[in-house]
Amino acid sequence: MAEKKARIAVLVSGGGTNLQALIDAQHSGIIKSGEIALVISNKEGAYALERAAKAAIKTAVVLKKSYSDALGFEEAIKALLKENEIDVIVLAGFMSILSESFTSAYPERIINVHPSLIPSFCGAGFYGLRVHEAALAYGVKVTGATVHFVNEIPDGGKIIMQKAVAIEEGDTPEILQRRVMEEAEWIILPESCEKVCASIIK
Repeated sequence: MAEKKARIAVLVSGGGTNLQALIDAQHSGIIKSGEIALVISNKEGAYALERAAKAAIKTAVVLKKSYSDALGFEEAIKALLKENEIDVIVLAGFMSILSESFTSAYPERIINVHPSLIPSFCGAGFYGLRVHEAALAYGVKVTGATVHFVNEIPDGGKIIMQKAVAIEEGDTPEILQRRVMEEAEWIILPESCEKVCASIIK
């Protein structure tokens, strides 16, 4: 009998570099207690969808504009999660804040990676390059990434893992963003994902 694995859905909006890190981690055996069963994008033509298709992972697109309100949009995502018997949800560059009615339906089942050491440079308005711009503007010497559970407060859920990354002379937001991805995000997101999946199937 095949071992039971937690079924993972990855929610994406863009290029899907974190999704790729998860796919690679699944192939290399870092993620062994779960499998990526579904990738949902809130943008048509997101490159992340191509990455999923190449890895033979089922994809779906849910557009906000197709619904009269955020609730309809979230209900459509919930329906897909239910239909695909999803256990764990990973937000990998998903550019849509989920409401409390969504997050409370999956307590300690939704994880997100944030490109700073929470509680620094996080919360509403801090995403993408803005986080790295803020870190450089403030003059911190160390930044990094945090994987946390998602609740109704942006970047407010319990921390699962953190990894520090040094800021170097001459860093630009773009250079720093790349280093934080390579040295932190792509390492701790798969590891956190495995940790959560393992605790679910226990």
